[in-house]
Amino acid sequence: MARWYIIHAYSGFEGKVRDAIMAEATRLGLDRLVEQIEVPTETVTEARRGKKIAVERKFMPGYVLAKLDMTDQVYHLVKNTPKVTGFLGSMGKPQAISESEATRMLNSKEEAAAAPKTKVKVDYEIGDAVKVLEGPFASFNGTVESLDFDKSKVSVSVSIFGRATPVELNFEQVERSK
Repeated sequence: MARWYIIHAYSGFEGKVRDAIMAEATRLGLDRLVEQIEVPTETVTEARRGKKIAVERKFMPGYVLAKLDMTDQVYHLVKNTPKVTGFLGSMGKPQAISESEATRMLNSKEEAAAAPKTKVKVDYEIGDAVKVLEGPFASFNGTVESLDFDKSKVSVSVSIFGRATPVELNFEQVERSK
């Protein structure tokens, strides 16, 4: 019976590990024992150069989920795959996780795709010098006073008539000064 296992791989090579295991299982005729292999990811919105960009990001770097019918052959297939350091479990023995735990990890990918993207990453932080890209204060320079990730707003202190004035803008309306 197939159960879910967590495979530990080199960070950044999760996709290659998944593809290598599937290819080797097919080559050896073990693909009936290797049901599914997934790299847990989530979609994050980043503000780059004044534009919102949806980026796929691994939320468990270095780990791959695999639904396997664990036999000695499958164990050695996975263990001997390049860039794999082993299974998650005590004393080198693979420890299966529950179906509900695996479903939760895999469904977070679909939930992130279905739900509005709330996580936003910006390339500036409080105290950084920024340039306003659009709106009534376009081409003004200022300093980041605060960041509100829930509303995707940034408060920037700009100099208007020689006086520092706080202005609230959207994340994509400003960029870090070079």
